[in-house]
Amino acid sequence: MAEAVTELTGIPINRDHKPGGSGTVGMTAYMAAPADGYNVLEHIDDASSAHALNSALPNPAKDLIPLAISQVTFSQIYIRSNETRFTDWPSFVAWVKAQDGKATIANVSKEGSMERVTMKFITDATDMSIQQISFDKGAPRYGALLGGQVDALFEQPGDVGNFLEAGQFKPILTIFGERPDAFAEVPTHLESGMDFDALLRFRGFYVHADAPADRVEWLKWAFQRGYCEDSYQAFNESKFMTVIDSYRETEGAKDLITRSIAQYRDVYKAMGMEVQ
Repeated sequence: MAEAVTELTGIPINRDHKPGGSGTVGMTAYMAAPADGYNVLEHIDDASSAHALNSALPNPAKDLIPLAISQVTFSQIYIRSNETRFTDWPSFVAWVKAQDGKATIANVSKEGSMERVTMKFITDATDMSIQQISFDKGAPRYGALLGGQVDALFEQPGDVGNFLEAGQFKPILTIFGERPDAFAEVPTHLESGMDFDALLRFRGFYVHADAPADRVEWLKWAFQRGYCEDSYQAFNESKFMTVIDSYRETEGAKDLITRSIAQYRDVYKAMGMEVQ
């Protein structure tokens, strides 16, 4: 996106990565920076779930102004393409139930994450007991499925695109309201009898709510037009980020964030987590 905005405007963007704490390090650093309209934050939906758990943390729809959501994606459950113990979602569920809690699925490690929350929805709806094996990094997670250390994988399609194209992984469940054309043969969680709203993974760009109004308007224009640049569209295409609508302008982004916060808050309470 930085390259696309620079292509559009001729203005270079300096990228300053702040890893750690599922984005909390970056958010803290950004909120401490001058609200002058020259600093932009890139963040994912973890900012929404963090606020849902602790309302003292920034609300991305109120304390920040979304310039654009530029990537929206859904999750799937994957198995190895050469798997013989099960071949689809119904046979996988039947096999897992027969393992008496010994079946495994690779997932992220953070309790309360979108992935963990969604797996709770799935196991509750199917009365299925499965061990979630935690991996903080993607490569070990994918390698665990490829090497047979786990039985399945919870992930988003863009992150395993290379394995899909190589025919090594195949999805058996799509967690979304309808079947995307790219995965027309894969049933959704709704079709499989699970009645919950799918949580989406999304990435966007923000500016501080107190930034000067004229600079905010310019940034909205630059990032929303940047999304339309051919280079950015090609990037999203390469990451399976055009399978569903990956774009939200400012008001659409606020709606997505606000609904996500409410969803997370409800489920955190149901899980017995301390919601502040």
